[in-house]
Amino acid sequence: MNHPTLLSCRTLPLAVLAPALLPALFALPALAQQNPEGPIARVEITGSSIKRLQSETATPLTVFRAEEFVKQGLSTAAEVLDRIPSNQTSMGAGNTVGGNASGLPTGGQATADLRGLGGDKTLVLLNGRRLASHPYDGASVDLNLIPVAALERVEVLRDGASAIYGTDAIGGVINFITKRAVDAAAISLETILPDETGGRERRANVTVGGGDLDRDRWAVLGVFDYHKQDVLTSQQRPFSATGVIPSRGLNLTSGTTFPGNYFDAGSGVQGNPGRATGCDAPLSVPHPTNGTCRQDYTRLIDDLPEQEHITAYGKASFALGSGHTASLELLHAVNNVLSRTAPPPQTHLVLPITSPYYPGRAGGVPAQPGLSGGPLTVSWRPTEAGQRQIQSKGAGTRLVGALEGVVAGWDYQGGLSYSVSRSEENFTGGYVGDAIFAAGVFNGILNPFGLQNEAGRAYLASAALRGRVQDASNRQTAFDLKASRELFDLAGGKLAVAFGTEIRHEKADFNVNRDIAGQAASSGLSGSLSKDGSRSIQAVFGEISAPFLRNLEASLAGRYDHYSDVGGTWNPKASLRFQPHQAFVLRGSASTGFRAPTLFEKNAPQSKNDTSNSYNDPILCPGGVPQPGANPLRDCDLQQFKLQGGNAGLQPEKSRTLSIGAVLEPLQAVTLTLDYWNIHLREKIGALPEQTIYGDFDKYRDRFLRNPDGSPFAILDLNENLGKVKTDGVDVSLTVRSRPADWGNVAFTLDGTWVHRYEYQNERGGQFIENVGRYADNYVVFRWRHNAALTWRSGPWSATLAHNFKTRYADQNLVDPEFFNRVTSYSLVNLSGTYTGFSNIALTAGVKNLFDRDPPFSNQGTVFQKGYDPRYTDPIGRALYLRGTYTF
Repeated sequence: MNHPTLLSCRTLPLAVLAPALLPALFALPALAQQNPEGPIARVEITGSSIKRLQSETATPLTVFRAEEFVKQGLSTAAEVLDRIPSNQTSMGAGNTVGGNASGLPTGGQATADLRGLGGDKTLVLLNGRRLASHPYDGASVDLNLIPVAALERVEVLRDGASAIYGTDAIGGVINFITKRAVDAAAISLETILPDETGGRERRANVTVGGGDLDRDRWAVLGVFDYHKQDVLTSQQRPFSATGVIPSRGLNLTSGTTFPGNYFDAGSGVQGNPGRATGCDAPLSVPHPTNGTCRQDYTRLIDDLPEQEHITAYGKASFALGSGHTASLELLHAVNNVLSRTAPPPQTHLVLPITSPYYPGRAGGVPAQPGLSGGPLTVSWRPTEAGQRQIQSKGAGTRLVGALEGVVAGWDYQGGLSYSVSRSEENFTGGYVGDAIFAAGVFNGILNPFGLQNEAGRAYLASAALRGRVQDASNRQTAFDLKASRELFDLAGGKLAVAFGTEIRHEKADFNVNRDIAGQAASSGLSGSLSKDGSRSIQAVFGEISAPFLRNLEASLAGRYDHYSDVGGTWNPKASLRFQPHQAFVLRGSASTGFRAPTLFEKNAPQSKNDTSNSYNDPILCPGGVPQPGANPLRDCDLQQFKLQGGNAGLQPEKSRTLSIGAVLEPLQAVTLTLDYWNIHLREKIGALPEQTIYGDFDKYRDRFLRNPDGSPFAILDLNENLGKVKTDGVDVSLTVRSRPADWGNVAFTLDGTWVHRYEYQNERGGQFIENVGRYADNYVVFRWRHNAALTWRSGPWSATLAHNFKTRYADQNLVDPEFFNRVTSYSLVNLSGTYTGFSNIALTAGVKNLFDRDPPFSNQGTVFQKGYDPRYTDPIGRALYLRGTYTF
């Protein structure tokens, strides 16, 4: 990562032009004195609308260049951002398995999450413009759509920027910037080969380009990229092989098993005919006390799904004369993901005594003591149907036409863009139709306690569900125009201003295929209906940069956004930069932010989904003790249901951000930056954590919805405005560079984020819950994260040793107190070397996870994978990384 140095004495006049004052917004100088070596180009930097001189000033803007993450073997945008300490990313490939927090498929989505505020409060840009958000939440961009092979660098603005970009920029801005042009063609091949089986990656990309705007008056760039990762199953890594680890108090299992458990309402007896022979070990294991079996479903899921990404990116630019340039940019990306989970749970099945598979009858199922002879309620997981498989087909397209140049001294940029993000989910295996399946049990065709005979296998095949279950799209059409210029002299330089406008129209469609979804409760969509929504947004904004003195500059920005469905909002930002000495800079900023609820958050169809964790019904099975009228197979130690969906009455989120920083350069080769940040968010949008609802039945009694017979239906858990979030911390950056020597150059960089506080409310006026260093409700915020790199260069040789680190934290700990766990710290070390001494060829070889560090043990039960937490760790293990590029 690059952290620009402070200015030398010779270039000190430029210092007043560098609004490095905000930990991310006004990133570079506004004007410069005459350069004796020739003019310096003014460029736009993430966080400001004013084109400024790109001088080497310290700035809170983190820049991660493509050549750096390529050498480290970082193959996806999500993996690149995991090396940004301020990014608390918790949604990636592993979360595809089992769906998102609402239980719905994620479409393979990966998100960024600056400051841990949620992906919906991090704005992701491509070349400074928006992309359409993923359709299933409408709140964040799917990072899988980013054209990694076309990137030149990634700029991460670690500060609120609603005054510049509008909504979504509360936590910060991540701007992926592609190569401007190339005058050659290149082919790159790379592979990642894990020491152990599973998870292998392959990538191939072609880059072509030609022309030069200054010379030829035109330039073109085209990139095609193909990336594939093999599946990694839970059984291919010992730390994820089971959810039953008695020595750690872990027993995350399901009461819906093979062979099936039964309950006799007439006698109150429950049991399993297969328990006496060990159930179906190791896939299902005996319950220690109640005579049933428990399914170790962790054994039948994937740690990482099979993935395939295809990206095509092209850009053509044309010089029109008189300083004007037109460009056309096209991106199309496809993301296919095949995720697998345990076979489909089937509950509330009725087995009458007329069935040959009633215990003790002709079907060979052993007789069971205490049965009344009445019908049995059965919970059964038909493993012969196979694992549930969902193929997610994600796609994104963006077309941008832009014009830029200079008119009457004003630098202007304008563009018209259209972008769409789509996702489609298809059942490809494992799912069965509930009604036909239940009829097979009732009519004595299916055996819930053993393997099927020929007739049963044929019937099971006839119950299979295949085809599209849902699809969604999020479309965005936008026009933007902005212009900036210098106006008049102040004591420290020229005052510069910028003005602009943006007009957007958003449309979201969510379609449920009732013919399939309505037949499978395990889809989470059996009660859902298709919905859509749209809205328009108009915005105007302005910015002023005033260098009052040679060492003092102030900046002010403001933006007004009007949403057709939630009204208008005004958000200002003020910042100040003071450089009392050439080796010392002070900077600070204050701003407000605003995020309107997305169309999905407002209009998402209600869906009845499984809870993430298992619970006891507070009325029918309090404390795990069945009460009269309870069905323990339904009410005790089982995933319950929650009813989730949109809420048309949602209010916008609002925020206040303050930052104060310092940059020190005690030696020319040493740069240290410290930035304190403080964010207050109110009216946070989300669903109340299920643990909170089940943890206080008296308070949330009205949320427990019941059927007419008193049996549980679901907890009501729609989107709502939950309360406030308060967080603050310090970003640290250190760069140390050696002097050139015969043996080469060495540079050391460290980027770290220390979080002092992260507390939030689950309801307005409620108590604050601390999240730093502890798993609270659904996730953790790390106290300290850093990425450090030691780089050596000498002629055609270079090498990088990188270290990524996260501190330990208190686990979810839904276990007996004697087994409370503290998840240990986690670090990954990558080593790579590159040689460019061959004509037109560059070769890179390295080792990812050099010391083969396994993810630390975690007893979390929120996501499907068990034994570790896939949101914060890499299950692959040590892997060899090879890359070759041929340029011609």
